[in-house]
Amino acid sequence: MKFVTFQDRTGTALGLIQDHVIVNLSAVLQYLREHNLASEMIQDLPDLHSVPDLVDAGDTGLEFVQFVLKHEELLDSVPTCSLRDTTLLPPMLKPRKNIFCLGKNYVKHALEFEGTDDQTKAVPKHPIIFSKTPTTVIGPNEPINSHRDVTNALDYEAEIGVVMGKTGTSIQPENALDHIFGFVLMNDVTARDLQAVHSQWLRGKSLDTFCPMGPYVLHKSAVEDITQIEIGCRVNGEVRQHNVSGNMIFDIPTTVAVLSNGMTLEAGDIIATGTPEGVGIGFNPPKYLAPGDEVTIFSAQLGELINVVS
Repeated sequence: MKFVTFQDRTGTALGLIQDHVIVNLSAVLQYLREHNLASEMIQDLPDLHSVPDLVDAGDTGLEFVQFVLKHEELLDSVPTCSLRDTTLLPPMLKPRKNIFCLGKNYVKHALEFEGTDDQTKAVPKHPIIFSKTPTTVIGPNEPINSHRDVTNALDYEAEIGVVMGKTGTSIQPENALDHIFGFVLMNDVTARDLQAVHSQWLRGKSLDTFCPMGPYVLHKSAVEDITQIEIGCRVNGEVRQHNVSGNMIFDIPTTVAVLSNGMTLEAGDIIATGTPEGVGIGFNPPKYLAPGDEVTIFSAQLGELINVVS
């Protein structure tokens, strides 16, 4: 199941992608209420206007979605729209908290970042954790602000984002998937010069528009193997990054376990799991982004996230 937050004539809405068409789940829920249908199932269900609303609704929200999928006749009673002609918003809109991020979580990226071939020096023994502020988040096709007055070293980082679906503390790796809602593409845009100047990475990672996200959140039930999620990046059509989640140094269950050890992860929290090799700073000379560059984060499972630098 591919869930989107999109713009319709009444505001923001929750959608489900079905064969390049968006089913307006917000409108379906309203229709059921207006016609007093499935009242027992939806009586405790809040209005759903976004993917975060669906995540907050927990099992009840997913039961509603399954009901809609089993009763396709409902779709004839509500408007649908073409995916191509719809304004997609960031699926998680403005997160309630900072986004948790991992640094140097692929071996070859750790080597290129440190400028060495010595894995003992470059590869971290424990996860490197930092964060990005909620104001960084933008959606598909929104421009990335180059901030030319602030940085001269604008870089891209293709990442797999994990959306938590259930609140938990001290989650064991074997139970991590039970707490995950789904996965989403992210671009951890970075000002490398600011990252170097400051002792902590927050500022270099958190300028406005520095976290493109989308186009949809893929529910975990649609992922056969979380070690085989593809992640890549093209800049102006040139493939710069390409890898799979199984090559992470710290895999997704381990990351969830580490972050939740003594620190509560809440439903709706987002984790960016690190970027593979091929970032701009890894080239000699570096291939930093410039205004007009088109950056496409891609994945066979998670779609394409396209943004142009302004």
